[in-house]
Amino acid sequence: MPNHTKGAGPVNPAKNPPFEEALQKLEAVVEAMESDDLPLETLLARYEEGAKLVKVCQEKLAEAELKIQQLEKNAASEMKLKPLALAEE
Repeated sequence: MPNHTKGAGPVNPAKNPPFEEALQKLEAVVEAMESDDLPLETLLARYEEGAKLVKVCQEKLAEAELKIQQLEKNAASEMKLKPLALAEE
């Protein structure tokens, strides 16, 4: 039986793909699992691949959230009002 994963190849754990690529692969895995009449072993392999891609996406989102929090913290400390030292004439 042909394997129709539409480009959803295995995830390389040594090099995580960018978020957009991982999400696209995850969508392809889900689509293949929903649309094809796959044998149980293939479904399990796709599920495992999807689980790895979900983890990659969650890690990338967590990293982005942390960066945003750090940027907001830095921006908040830089945007504090400082007393204006008026020069006396």
